[in-house]
Amino acid sequence: MTTVRIDARFKALKAEGRAAFIPYVMGGDPSREEALAILKGLPAAGADVIELGFPFSDPMAEGPPIQKAAIRGLAAGFGLRSTMDLAREFRKGDDATPIVLMGYLNPIESLGYDAFAVYAADCGIDGLIVVDCPPEEAAPLIEALDRVSISLIRLATPTSDDERLKVVVQGTSGFVYYVAVAGVTGVKEADADVVAPAVARVRAASGLPVAVGFGIKTPERAAAIARVADAVVVGSALVEEVAAAVAANEPAAPRVLAQVKALSDAVRPVASASVAETV
Repeated sequence: MTTVRIDARFKALKAEGRAAFIPYVMGGDPSREEALAILKGLPAAGADVIELGFPFSDPMAEGPPIQKAAIRGLAAGFGLRSTMDLAREFRKGDDATPIVLMGYLNPIESLGYDAFAVYAADCGIDGLIVVDCPPEEAAPLIEALDRVSISLIRLATPTSDDERLKVVVQGTSGFVYYVAVAGVTGVKEADADVVAPAVARVRAASGLPVAVGFGIKTPERAAAIARVADAVVVGSALVEEVAAAVAANEPAAPRVLAQVKALSDAVRPVASASVAETV
């Protein structure tokens, strides 16, 4: 079940003939005030969709930069519900930019699938990525999300063969997130030549736009991936700007938003063949 905002945004980008830029930021990092300032500034800096992480004590798919961001968020008193509350604040000034919540299953299970889904919808969440929820166990969560029109967005990886892709895309809506490199976030670099055929394969299996993340840190790399994908996701490079601001005792928002603009500017001129072909 594709939400209105996600569907509308990818439709508009297809008409423009370009890929989306999707920045990842962590809820509460490094403080509520700073996190909200970053979140509110993302659309003007060039974000087409926002990926909002919620702090969790065991982020197993993340490399050191996002692990440290989670620690800062937890230290600021943030978790799942308080991160969704940030989205609610953001929605007071922006009713168009899609927000995809990203994190791990344990806090969602603790809240309860139905209670989580209702609260997320009320806060203006459009999609959900749960890193550690296998398709075989996702039916109750999908049912809860479908009742409030929130998309469950799946991860496909370099090790997902054609048979596994059929399973992965079941119940998936909005877009598919392709993990460009094996391993954790923020360590290896994504190679556009390697990513291109994988994106085509994932799109053929799903019929959905394909966003590529993991291993994209520079404007040059983002531009290369944008030529072969429907969206480019960058996370570690942005939370590293937060860490640098904290170390320098400076506000984080200006640093992060400047980096978002540099990355989104690199993506925007690129007319993606993938976007043009997506149905």
